[in-house]
Amino acid sequence: MNCKNCNTELNSKFCPDCGQPTNIKRIDGKYIIHEIEHVLHFERGIFYTVKELCINPGQTIRNYISENRSRLVKPVIFIIVTSLIYTLISHFFHIEEELINFEATKNSAIESILKWMQGNYGYTSILTGVFIAIWLKVFFKKYGYNFFELLIMLCFVQGISMLVFAVFAFAEGLLHFKLLSVAGIIGVIYIIWAMGNFFEAKKIGNYLKALISFLLGTITFYIIIFAIGITIDILTKH
Repeated sequence: MNCKNCNTELNSKFCPDCGQPTNIKRIDGKYIIHEIEHVLHFERGIFYTVKELCINPGQTIRNYISENRSRLVKPVIFIIVTSLIYTLISHFFHIEEELINFEATKNSAIESILKWMQGNYGYTSILTGVFIAIWLKVFFKKYGYNFFELLIMLCFVQGISMLVFAVFAFAEGLLHFKLLSVAGIIGVIYIIWAMGNFFEAKKIGNYLKALISFLLGTITFYIIIFAIGITIDILTKH
């Protein structure tokens, strides 16, 4: 019998090359529950990931990049899941409209793009992270991390920032106080601290460079977004 994934000859319950099970279990209720538990269980799931990223983000992410990738939730999944948590909470309490004011861009391509960003925070965070990673590569070149490693770091860091927004959105929904601006401040402070901690925690200058990289990356992203929107408007109106 050969593996159905890589065609390697099988002599056990799992393929010796790719690890594919000899007999794949049918997808049912137990399978779905197991997949949810796999993401959420403490030892190698989202709770453990959140705890470690809050306590010691720099060392935790460096370990993931260079030593052990089995204990944390995959970074892209992490930022998408945390963004989904925030989106569900904000939609439930009907507070998502407060984040972006579309009055200046009514009936334009920019408005459509911003609305898409508002409904897809996970993907928006990843796209913003691309530009922040470019600037981090410029300011922290001597540390030897490549662009993709920096992007992975940002997925983890921005994921925690989204959880901060989720907590404050939940509190705002219950208490009816405007708290998202506070969440924004705390989220940015965490991002700057975590990025500086990732490179070298004891160097004060790293936190300043992290702040500059964050600001330049975010500004660059929105400049490109508005440029794309304006270009689309010009082309469609002519």
